Amino acid sequence: MNNVKTVVLLGSLTGLLMLIGGYFGGRNGIVIAFLFAMVLNFGSYWFSDRIVLKMYRAREVTEADAPDLYSLVKNLALRAGLPMPRLYVIPGNTPNAFATGRNEHHAAVAVTEGILGLLNRDELEGVLSHELTHIKNHDILIGSIAATIAGAIMMLASMARWAAIFGIGRDDDDEGGGMIGLIVMAILAPIAATVIQMAISRSREYLADEGGARISGKPFGLASALEKLSYSSKNTPVTINPSTAHLFIVKPFSGRSVMNLFSTHPPIEKRVERLRRMRPV
Repeated sequence: MNNVKTVVLLGSLTGLLMLIGGYFGGRNGIVIAFLFAMVLNFGSYWFSDRIVLKMYRAREVTEADAPDLYSLVKNLALRAGLPMPRLYVIPGNTPNAFATGRNEHHAAVAVTEGILGLLNRDELEGVLSHELTHIKNHDILIGSIAATIAGAIMMLASMARWAAIFGIGRDDDDEGGGMIGLIVMAILAPIAATVIQMAISRSREYLADEGGARISGKPFGLASALEKLSYSSKNTPVTINPSTAHLFIVKPFSGRSVMNLFSTHPPIEKRVERLRRMRPV
C-alpha cells in the first residue's frame, strides 16, 4: 500500500507541474515541466529527509552529545528490532517530534528542545516508540516525500499569487486562461497541497500509537505525552511549515488554525482513549 501511495503522490506532482508548464509554455512547457518533475521526484526519494531536517535547522547528536537521549533511543530501537536511527534535536521551545527517511536503514528521529524539557522519561519513551513504529511500518518515506511535494506546491501557489498581483501572465485570449488561470492556480494549489498531506491516512497515527505503546510497554505514558503536547500546541506560539505538519506526532497548530479543517491527525481525545484502554506490558 505504501508503494502505491508513493506512486500516487509522485504522479500527482508530475501532473501538476505539467499542467502549470502547459499553462505558461504550451507544449514546450509541458515537456520542460515533465523533465523537471523527474528530477524533483528523484530528489524527493533520495533527499527528502535532508530537506525536512535542514528546514528546521535540526542538529544531529551523538552519544557523546546527548548520552541519556541516545541510550533511550538505542534501547527502544533494539526492542523494536530496528537499526539505530540518526538522532536530531530541533532548536525551539515548541514540543514535538517526527521521524523521516526512506527506510529503516536510512532513518532519522528528530525531537525539539521543547519536548525534552516538557516530558518525563515514560512520556518521552512513548513518543520515541511512536516514531520508531513509523519507521518500522515504512511510513516515513511517504511522509517525507509528501512534505517535499506539498512544499513545492505551496511555492508554486505563492509564485502564481505574485504573478496575478503584478499582472504577469498570459493574456486571456492565449491558450491557458491568462489572469483567471493564475488566480485559480493561486487558490487551488494550497488546497492540493493539503489534500496530499491528507493522503497520508490518519490510520497510520493510530497504528503508530499502538505500536509505540507496545514497544515502550507504557501506553499510559504515551497517552499522557499526547495530552501535554496537545495542550502545548494550543498555547505555545509555533513556526512550522504547513506542508510538513503531517510529519509531527501531534498537529502543530492551534484549534483556531484554518489547517484544522483539513487535519492530517486524528483527534487527540480519541488517540488517548484508545491508549488508555491498552494494558501496560
